[in-house]
Amino acid sequence: MDTITAIILAIVEGITEFIPVSSTGHMILTTKLLGFDEQNSIMKTYEIVIQLGAILAIALVYRKRVLDLLGIGRRGRGRGGVMPAPRLNLIHIILGIAPALAVAFFARDFIKGLFGATTVLWALVAGGILMIAAEWWNKHKSRVTAHELDDLSYGQALAIGLYQIISVLWPGFSRSGSTISGGMLSGVSYKASADFSFLIAIPIMCAASGYELLDSYKYFTKDTIMDFAIGFVIAFVVAYFVVVLFMKLIQKIRPTHFAIYRFILAAVFWLFIMR
Repeated sequence: MDTITAIILAIVEGITEFIPVSSTGHMILTTKLLGFDEQNSIMKTYEIVIQLGAILAIALVYRKRVLDLLGIGRRGRGRGGVMPAPRLNLIHIILGIAPALAVAFFARDFIKGLFGATTVLWALVAGGILMIAAEWWNKHKSRVTAHELDDLSYGQALAIGLYQIISVLWPGFSRSGSTISGGMLSGVSYKASADFSFLIAIPIMCAASGYELLDSYKYFTKDTIMDFAIGFVIAFVVAYFVVVLFMKLIQKIRPTHFAIYRFILAAVFWLFIMR
């Protein structure tokens, strides 16, 4: 892997990791188009490294919320000196990540066997259909009870966590796609669903990436460390600006728009990988 390839893959990772378009699908397609074996051990290690860069970016974007959850942030008093109503807390986060972590831990070998172009192709289509259905339901059928992140109930946090299992068991489905859709189907606004999806990405992706690094640390050598470092920094910078831009444009870029893009990407998969 040369430096140019490392830069391209880091940019792709930074752009796609947190928006609901499937970073897995994009990485498989990109490595295929660049003529690399996506299952190569060094390539897989590099993907973990740039994913960690993206995680650091989301942690920076939500740093105030993370500090608040850890009891480090400052909460001012409301009117009359009364403390604000209970906010999002660590129980919400645990409920949002526990189901997926449990499934990933006990079904790790099974999940690895599912990786493949065909699996990703159908996951892109199915995930797009779910997102369209979730937006329609959220607009026309569901009574939205959580407009902001702090309105989220424990039941809604758990529901989002359960929907996240789909992305664990079905590579290419998109973690953010399943969690944002799960939130909207559970009475959570689009924005609050996206906020919670990004927030729970920090612990679950740190756990997954850290676990994978236990098997891959030996690939950090003098020949790879520079490209790994470049990729980490680029993925961090790109992911940071993508998330900030996405949250600013969230009312203009709806789930259906991402779904249409996923269908187009599935067609590209069919033309360049499946045939």
